[in-house]
Amino acid sequence: MIVRMHTLYTARLILRPFAESDAADVQRLAGAREIAATTLRVPHPYSLADAQQFISACVRNAGQGTGIVFAITLQSGELCGACGLELDPVHRHAEIGYWIGVPYWGHGYATEAASIVLDFGFTLLDLHRIYAAHFRGNPASGRVLEKIGMTHEGRMRGHYLKWGKFLDAEAYGILASDPRGPGAG
Repeated sequence: MIVRMHTLYTARLILRPFAESDAADVQRLAGAREIAATTLRVPHPYSLADAQQFISACVRNAGQGTGIVFAITLQSGELCGACGLELDPVHRHAEIGYWIGVPYWGHGYATEAASIVLDFGFTLLDLHRIYAAHFRGNPASGRVLEKIGMTHEGRMRGHYLKWGKFLDAEAYGILASDPRGPGAG
């Protein structure tokens, strides 16, 4: 399955494919310790080479049908984060993930981006289920998932090993047939 990249538009954001020219901005934003502390796959420190590898992986994964990641930009074109789906075409489900650069926290951008990516997954990719998990110590991510209509499905105790400590994860999910939350687009 090859996933064709799209550009998605919301009231305040443009979600587009990543370009090589985004690497410095990705490194600057994802390089913040606060981002690494709240995500599973973002290392710290985060180098320019890490950003370049991330962008290359986005292109490769779309071509292999295993994932699709959008650069989240403001209408001005300024990069503020990323949102994507890790796909399992056999089971028609995907894990949604996102990060927003620290200077852009508290503006609802994660909810706005995740909502349109959720719709993209159900409508254009014909997914049956989308799920997510966040570290227990990151309740802001849980609020995003609830706002886009996901249901809290439980806690996975000691599920992730991050920086030498086992962390609990809060699990969420939504089916294509489920109603969307008020933040959903």
